[in-house]
Amino acid sequence: MTKGRVEAFSDGVVAIIITIMVLELKVPHGEDLESLRPLAHDFLAYVLSFLYVGIYWNNHHHLLHAAHHVDGRILWTNLHLLFWLSLFPFANHWIGETDFAAVPVAAYGGVLLMAGFAYRVLVSALLARHGQDSVLARAIGHDVKGNLSLASYVLGIVVAALGYRWLAFAIYCAVALAWFIPDLRIARALEERKEP
Repeated sequence: MTKGRVEAFSDGVVAIIITIMVLELKVPHGEDLESLRPLAHDFLAYVLSFLYVGIYWNNHHHLLHAAHHVDGRILWTNLHLLFWLSLFPFANHWIGETDFAAVPVAAYGGVLLMAGFAYRVLVSALLARHGQDSVLARAIGHDVKGNLSLASYVLGIVVAALGYRWLAFAIYCAVALAWFIPDLRIARALEERKEP
């Protein structure tokens, strides 16, 4: 089975997720800059969520670029990832509407954790399909960055549950910044394969 439909469907879902998130931003009631102040938390949540969805879209693109074929397991694991990504608008809106209350911030971390876990499951399915000698397997390696990200989300959830909501949000931001530059391991491995 070719991977084209998986890529096209995933791109469409990501576009819808981003559209839903931006539609949740309310228009201010005034005409001066001061009228934007009540929307600051909503906008801050939107920026982080947009960044995360963009990171997943970018890394998903690189991941599937290294893949040659997909099977039923990969289709389902890809849907599993898209399910968790589709919860970003809900989690984003909840933390914005509650001015970053502890429980919504912890729940946001839960969505981040599950999306990260789902991405790992997708990677595992692709590795199982392509083998341990594939470009993808060589590029992914031990995935220390991915493991640290999952541990950071757990830490953020615990910190938020203890009432340190802004520290938890800072942890989520730090992980996003670590992933802001796309995962270049796959691009490098593909380039090495092209060299004579």
